[in-house]
Amino acid sequence: MIQLLFTVVGAEAGVVVLLLVKTPLRRLVLLGLDRVKRGRGPVAVRTVGATVFVVFMSSLYSMAKIQRRAGGEEGLVGLNPTDQVLRSRHLLEASLMGFSLFLALVIDRMHHYIRELRVLRKGIEAVVKPNRIVDEGGKGASEGLKARDQEILELKAKIAHLESELEATQKEAKASEANAVALRKQSEGFLLEYDRLLEENQNLRGQLQSIDRRLSRSDSKKIL
Repeated sequence: MIQLLFTVVGAEAGVVVLLLVKTPLRRLVLLGLDRVKRGRGPVAVRTVGATVFVVFMSSLYSMAKIQRRAGGEEGLVGLNPTDQVLRSRHLLEASLMGFSLFLALVIDRMHHYIRELRVLRKGIEAVVKPNRIVDEGGKGASEGLKARDQEILELKAKIAHLESELEATQKEAKASEANAVALRKQSEGFLLEYDRLLEENQNLRGQLQSIDRRLSRSDSKKIL
């Protein structure tokens, strides 16, 4: 375990040195870190880091337990040889793991800042290059800038046209929605009116049937 931690700390220290010094190897290290941060790499790195942190806390807890057993700092002298060896081992492991976590954080921040610096440099070059072309003068450069300005104006006109079409479409959609609501209310009114007329029709049929029955009874009485 301790040999593995020494190897990890040495490798991380080497990566830090390579990131500090501008050499061809730094590009390879940056490419490797880029690949590590893609896909499932961040999940694996976080898992390993969490595991190391848990073991680190476990070592600290073991050291505190041994110290409590000895009765505080004054009682460390009275520790038996086994506890002294265990405490020294836990102290070394905790120191190595803490230093490895710190170096991992330093590598991550250095990689991030180097990438940000490269992006800023590219942005500055992209801004300075057209200005340099304009300063140098030349018909081709001025014509290119005019063409670019013309394209920008055309794009702005297209955007304005599309925005107007979008507003018109939204207004049509709102009008269609309002018409749909009005038609739904009208259909509900028609349904209520239909139900009322159907009920009146049934009532009229009942009244006609009762009148027919009365007439048939009166006719039968007259015949008798």
